[in-house]
Amino acid sequence: MALAAMVWILCAAAQPRAEYPRPQFERADWMNLNGEWNFAFDFGQTGRERDWQNAKNFDRKIVVPFCPESRLSGIGYTDFIPAVWYQRTVSVPASWTGRRVRLNFGASDYETHVFIDGREVGTHYGSGSSFSFDITELAQPGSQHNLVVWVKDNLRGGRQTGGKQAYELYSNGCMYTRTTGIWQTVWLEPVDAEGLEQVFAVPDIDQQQLVVRPRFFKESSGNRLTIRVSDSKKLVATATAPCTNGAAVVLPIKKPKLWSPEQPFLYDVTYEVSRSGQVVDRIRSYVGMRKVHVEGGYFYLNNQPYYQRLVLDQGFYPDGIWTAPSDEALRRDIELSKAVGFNGARLHQKSFEERYYYWADRLGYLTWGESASWGLNVNDDVAARNFIGEWTELVERDRNHPSLVTWTPFNETWSSTGSGVYNHMVEDVYRLTRAIDPTRPVNDASGDGHVRTDLWTQHNYERDPQKLVSQLTFHEGREPYRNQADKPYLAKYDGQPYMIDEFGGLPWIRPEERSTSWGYGSNIDTLDDFYRILQDEVDALRQCPNVVGFCYTQITDVEQEKNGIYYYDRTPKFDTERIRAIFERIPSVITDVRKLPVIEK
Repeated sequence: MALAAMVWILCAAAQPRAEYPRPQFERADWMNLNGEWNFAFDFGQTGRERDWQNAKNFDRKIVVPFCPESRLSGIGYTDFIPAVWYQRTVSVPASWTGRRVRLNFGASDYETHVFIDGREVGTHYGSGSSFSFDITELAQPGSQHNLVVWVKDNLRGGRQTGGKQAYELYSNGCMYTRTTGIWQTVWLEPVDAEGLEQVFAVPDIDQQQLVVRPRFFKESSGNRLTIRVSDSKKLVATATAPCTNGAAVVLPIKKPKLWSPEQPFLYDVTYEVSRSGQVVDRIRSYVGMRKVHVEGGYFYLNNQPYYQRLVLDQGFYPDGIWTAPSDEALRRDIELSKAVGFNGARLHQKSFEERYYYWADRLGYLTWGESASWGLNVNDDVAARNFIGEWTELVERDRNHPSLVTWTPFNETWSSTGSGVYNHMVEDVYRLTRAIDPTRPVNDASGDGHVRTDLWTQHNYERDPQKLVSQLTFHEGREPYRNQADKPYLAKYDGQPYMIDEFGGLPWIRPEERSTSWGYGSNIDTLDDFYRILQDEVDALRQCPNVVGFCYTQITDVEQEKNGIYYYDRTPKFDTERIRAIFERIPSVITDVRKLPVIEK
């Protein structure tokens, strides 16, 4: 039996990714739409001219939420795909009568149009942000309807986020198999017309309180929002307030149990909207009481200087590409990372799904939220406009996760010019991010390109430990090592926490794969050499007191880039305990806080 057919049978046998996709804002009543859909390629982008928005079938089948490039989709087509169409019927339960029906998408890359019975209900732009449409007027409870989704993807156009999707036909260098169309869970859920749309839950450990700012689909000051915070089954705090958008609901949390990678304690939270004494909307959630801030050249977690031992995680899977094959695979990636000594990850060039953050919250694992910014022409005004819209959605979606400690909108924006567009965009994105979420530092552009930033991040793949120490040693009155020292329009270092958020990348490649694979620097021939080189690099960072965090490249191999701690299939390459001992040579908690040199501007 062909591999594609076997994959199809296995995926069709049980609903893929059946778990609730938004675990920090969970309603009990919902309908998962993952599974078999009808599907068609639209290479000529003529589907709308052929009235495909009214189609009742297409010539192929696909397993949602896997992209057509992936094996798990049942298709596995990896050339460029300018447009695709999906179709299935949906039966809205009669029990949902009296509530609004919302159609939710975890993510769809890139321009997504949705039709119910031939009528367009909405359009969304973005490669990785979540979105939702109210389809009540077209999809009444107790009835069946035709759902059609049309997605366009112009990766080479320079005006959309693409991340590490290859811009050439084949994967090459650090660019990999593309993702087109739906790649996260699609689901329906009923909500009250005056229900809770979202919350911003801000832990305040200094004043021992949780501050919640709600937003409702429709305001009604006669309704009441009740919030309950529990430690297991023990009620810790409760408050009731009018259902007013943006009003601060303050819940005292006496002697709070703090969240950290070492002790990732989470409080259970429930939100209930009541009208005339009857509960009309109920959401289960959770919160981690923790604080992050930067001060005096250090990153602080819960008011203690904390060294972030991060690893680069690109979130690619051999069989699902951008989509994890299972919820357990998301959890397993974090467990594998913690097993080799990392306390967190820089989630690189991809908008990770919410269930990844859920497991990071549960397991105690720091994360940096990053967009798939590669592919954007950072000197183009339209690209900037597109980016700002998608980034806003991501920050609002993920800002309640305690594991997420840094926002990184851009990576290696080394193609920027002095036209002014780039600086203007980064300034706007920084201010917007801080306005939406003032509780976390913003690393405006990983690997320099800094315009306005709370962290000073650089990439350095120097293998010689003596040169690495020399480059990363600060000198009074001199700007430290940076990747783009030749661009006068970029910001100057101003005492921010200095982190090497890419280093290492050491290749460990099977001999038969060396002609088609790569890592940073020359091949390493023996395991003893690998361990020695890795320890020398970590010790070099350890000798640099001004370096207060690192990110090692990377947790797994990805296709032809073979510099992971694990192979692409997540099997180990090395002695786990030995690797862990090397990375943990730098402790998480910084006990020797030194006065850092002042750098002249």
